[in-house]
Amino acid sequence: MAENSALTPTTGSTSLADSSIFDSKVTETSKENLFIGSTSYVEEEMPQIETRVILVQEAGKQEELTKALKEIKVPFVKMESVEELKSLDSPEFENVFIVTDFQDSVFNELYKTDCRVIGPPVVLNCAQKGEPLPFSCRPLYCTSMMNLVLCFTGFRKKEELVRLVTLVHHMGGVIRKDFNSKVTHLVANCTQGEKFRIAVSLGTPIMKPEWIYKAWERRNEQDFCASFDEFRNEFKVPPFQDCILSFLGFSDEEKTNMEEMTEMQGGNYLPVGDERCTHLIVEENIVKELPFEPSKKLYVVKQEWFWGSIQMDARAGETMYLYEKANTPELKKSVSLLSLNTPNSNRKRRRLKETLAQLSRETDMSPFPPQTPKSCTKSSKNSTPVPSKQSARWQVARELYQTESNYVNILATIIQLFQVPLEEEGQRGGPILAPEEIKTIFGSIPDIFDVHTKIKDDLEDLIVNWDESKSIGDIFLKYSKDLVKTYPPFVNFFEMSKETIIKCEKQKPRFHAFLKINQAKPECGRQSLVELLIRPVQRLPSVALLLNDLKKHTAEENPDKSTLEKAIGSLKEVMTHINEDKRKTEAQKQIFDVVYEVDGCPANLLSSHRSLVQRVETVSLGEHPCDRGEQVTLFLFNDCLEIARKRHKVIGTFRSPHGQTRPPASLKHIHLMPLSQIKKVLDIRETEDCHNAFALLVRPPTEQANVLLSFQMTSEELPKENWLKMLCRHVANTICKADAENLIYTADPESFEVNTKDMDSTLSRASRAIKKTSKKVTRAFSFSKTPKRALRRALMTSQSSVEGRSPSSNDKHVMSRLSSTSSLAGIPSPSLVSLPSFFERRSHTLSRSTTHLI
Repeated sequence: MAENSALTPTTGSTSLADSSIFDSKVTETSKENLFIGSTSYVEEEMPQIETRVILVQEAGKQEELTKALKEIKVPFVKMESVEELKSLDSPEFENVFIVTDFQDSVFNELYKTDCRVIGPPVVLNCAQKGEPLPFSCRPLYCTSMMNLVLCFTGFRKKEELVRLVTLVHHMGGVIRKDFNSKVTHLVANCTQGEKFRIAVSLGTPIMKPEWIYKAWERRNEQDFCASFDEFRNEFKVPPFQDCILSFLGFSDEEKTNMEEMTEMQGGNYLPVGDERCTHLIVEENIVKELPFEPSKKLYVVKQEWFWGSIQMDARAGETMYLYEKANTPELKKSVSLLSLNTPNSNRKRRRLKETLAQLSRETDMSPFPPQTPKSCTKSSKNSTPVPSKQSARWQVARELYQTESNYVNILATIIQLFQVPLEEEGQRGGPILAPEEIKTIFGSIPDIFDVHTKIKDDLEDLIVNWDESKSIGDIFLKYSKDLVKTYPPFVNFFEMSKETIIKCEKQKPRFHAFLKINQAKPECGRQSLVELLIRPVQRLPSVALLLNDLKKHTAEENPDKSTLEKAIGSLKEVMTHINEDKRKTEAQKQIFDVVYEVDGCPANLLSSHRSLVQRVETVSLGEHPCDRGEQVTLFLFNDCLEIARKRHKVIGTFRSPHGQTRPPASLKHIHLMPLSQIKKVLDIRETEDCHNAFALLVRPPTEQANVLLSFQMTSEELPKENWLKMLCRHVANTICKADAENLIYTADPESFEVNTKDMDSTLSRASRAIKKTSKKVTRAFSFSKTPKRALRRALMTSQSSVEGRSPSSNDKHVMSRLSSTSSLAGIPSPSLVSLPSFFERRSHTLSRSTTHLI
């Protein structure tokens, strides 16, 4: 592709050439004028020239422009035609012309005469920031590309390039012919050429020409900037633009995934062997020989090129990733050693034994190569001496050291290959992950690495200077407090860490590519990041087993015997602490789930000392805490009881799903009751008319009388007896009483008018539905049809009828309206009639039945 050369302007001006030359001349001229002015200031004061704005045609009709000019205190006049230009020329003023259209004939006339021309957005922007009008050697319509330095590559049509350069200048941008470190954006029409390669290596954003055109379309937006990430990312050149890929040696699942990623990143794919392909991606660990002779135009590259391009968000150079046919003389030598065609079978077996022994010495139990990142480990000491007669205790101690060394290497791999690159500033294409996502994934891994590095160093000193009397238990006792600090935060949130990795890998292609690249490296042993991160979860239990094994092979008289017991105990305490913290964390999560599930749940339910004990599904048997037959859920916490009912379905209302991460709340909050308000727990005896029922005798602090809450348990998972004992135990703990059994009182259902008869019958459900409907209808008519004065007259009418007086005609009219409202329910509703007598009877019965309980 031909690079763009110096531009020859079509209008007789040099404004479309490399603007760096012109800018430097302007700077030199201004410096020279400044120097002359400063030296001659003593001799003669320079005349002051005032800036004056001339509003050309349509600009003079915009009130916001005139208002802005008054705010920045700049004088202005209006001009209707080009003929007025000469009359406005004055040595006392430097004229600045405001033109609304940079394409019409008036603008061209002003441009030819080298007048200063600006657009309305420049004036409005200056007024908003309280700044003076900027000096520009070229027409400046807006400042959406101010401080941006652009370079172009791959453009063959001169007219298109001239158009793009002109628009950049109109938006305040600067053009450079040659690419250098000062260039902020490369505008590319192809994905080849020297400029493109340099931009990729420097991490400079590479943009499509559409970026400039779309920015010009938004030229009148006040606070718009073309370098905003959200806008700019829409027009970046994708990594695989102009590329047609094919894939060799991958499984069907991997191939499908890579083909989808290819289309997402602007490329296309075809079957292997198609002459139109530009790249052949090879799985170098599987493919040993290509099935055909590739053409000179075809790039045959390793899969690292594919994932590296996606991670960098730009097409990587192919020369670093070219696939080469494997040359395996060592493999042939190994095969010859293992060959079965040797004449001497004894020699064959001996060579086979030596080869296998050599392989076992090289692997030496470690799934990782022996080298460790330099920044994460100190130089190892001399190789471990082997005693002439290896004791069982030494063997176990050596295994402990080797596994600890391997574990430290794994932690170093996690930090060096994954965490550090993700946290680096100035990543090509911007940060791969947000800082909070990185913190969630890695947590306290660096702290765990520091502790185990110290443990490994101490074990290494002990193994190098081995003596049977030296204590291994002291090493772990020494760092037990550090283990308690570092492990719980990571282990407890490991599931969240794993979920974050899976979510980011699906949503962020660059992170997916980053993981693929590192997973293929030998340091990872072809293990994924999730598989590596699970090692800290498994480490402490395995250390405890090794210490237990070490204790078995330690003599009774050895002082390390008792120390090992203490070390094992300290590790168990750490694991217990982890489990306890995990339980608390899960308990807090359960409370959040309750808050999300219950609509209107009080915020003070969230407390660090509170935990969810049990959830029980019930049906209300009385008028409290809600209507009889309502489905009620009881959430028992260690110090309070949350009572919620099932939400009624309301027809005609819709909930927008946008932005919701959880389903709508299924329960409605009724009451959050401290357990100290529960005076007695009533176990209702089983009868024909009463099954699985219980009641709570409650004394609210604002009430003078007791309130009875009766329920029927609907879940068969938890026996009623166990539930009531659990409830009484936590009530006793809250009120600081040891005798929880005394809180339970067995009662007959008749004494408290509790029964479960017909709770599940069709007639009962229909009655409850009619009752709810009647309440809704009554409320609707009360708010929209019946004013307060009508209700007051209705009450007066009922009183006069009791005293024997006949109501007036108006009162009869009101009573007829109220009676018609009640008749809509179809049957008499206890919620609408005889309410005073009901509460009077209910209160009398309750006080009589509970006198001897309190």
